[in-house]
Amino acid sequence: MKHYDVVIIGAGLAGLQCARLLGDNGLKVLLVDRKDSLQTSIHTTGIFVRRTLEDFDIPAHCLGPVIRDVTLFSPGRRSMDLRSSEDEFRIGRMGRLYAHYLEECLRAGVDWLPRTRYVGRSHSASGMEIRLEVGRNSRVVSTRYLVGSDGAKSRVALDLDLDLNQEWIVGVEDVVENVPSQGPPRLLCFLDPKIAPGYLAWVANDGEETHIGVGGYASMFDPVSALKQFRSGLHEIVDLSKARDLERRGGRIPVGGVLRRIANVEGLLIGDAAGAVSPLTAGGLDPCMRLSTLAARVISEYLNTGDATVLQGYSGELFRARFTSRLWMRRLISTVREPLLLELGCAAMRLPLFKSLAHQVFFGRGSFPDTEPTLREQNAACTFAGPQ
Repeated sequence: MKHYDVVIIGAGLAGLQCARLLGDNGLKVLLVDRKDSLQTSIHTTGIFVRRTLEDFDIPAHCLGPVIRDVTLFSPGRRSMDLRSSEDEFRIGRMGRLYAHYLEECLRAGVDWLPRTRYVGRSHSASGMEIRLEVGRNSRVVSTRYLVGSDGAKSRVALDLDLDLNQEWIVGVEDVVENVPSQGPPRLLCFLDPKIAPGYLAWVANDGEETHIGVGGYASMFDPVSALKQFRSGLHEIVDLSKARDLERRGGRIPVGGVLRRIANVEGLLIGDAAGAVSPLTAGGLDPCMRLSTLAARVISEYLNTGDATVLQGYSGELFRARFTSRLWMRRLISTVREPLLLELGCAAMRLPLFKSLAHQVFFGRGSFPDTEPTLREQNAACTFAGPQ
């Protein structure tokens, strides 16, 4: 039986970020994913915000052109333009980015198991054993620590007796090409409770790729039908006459905020499994990168010292208080089902005070709290020193 310091289930952005940092720290890591290739069946649009681009090493060749412009549409298709003086967004070429980070994982000595399903865990004299299915074959490995990066409905969270996401929206989008640009790269956001109840519909066109999608509460709409209806009504705004479909993406997006119990002495959760998504905007890439980086530091310190108090620095309670207003706004948005109410709200946003608020929502830097103060506050100044 092969032994690892850490086994990570799920090789999305969170799992890849955590694995490569742990590998760089000299820990023996196994990264597992159900997919054959990380460049297929991608679930996220991949819009990176300025704060993430400034703080993390996202390679330029994995990013599309800069986006500074946002247009917000009311249910009646009345528009409001917002523009930032900064380079606010870039759409990630996520398949390319996943492949890049996987190469970095392999260079750091991380073992990689694609086409592998997590079955469960148990304990024996040798420690924690992880049961896997590789194709039609069973495999068991032992580990000192288990990390769940396996999505909004995390099986690892259930097995570790950690918290589970209880609230999410679902989204589906088409990635297309051959859509002519009308001015600079732009993000179009559509508020329409009939097409996207509880969230929004979007067109993200950076001049190279165009993402057309809808998101909302699953109990209130059929995402695929809504996307078809949305696309058919875009002819006056976006020229899709020569568009060629490249792929369809979709999945669950947790919007209940970071879960409270996301770590214990046997394992922890990262990414969507931890609820690391903004409750208001449903943006998950910045929280994913920050929480995964924090997780790698905490795991390294814990395995190096055996001091369980280090794990106190990785508690969702530390973050939830900073999201109180966004959680309340999420509750409010989920109750709005009449287009007229949203139409009035959009009209109010054209007033200077509320337009400033909209500008803050789209261009603000508060997607997720800085994790560095959290470490200091908990007196868990974790380093990347390898095991002694």
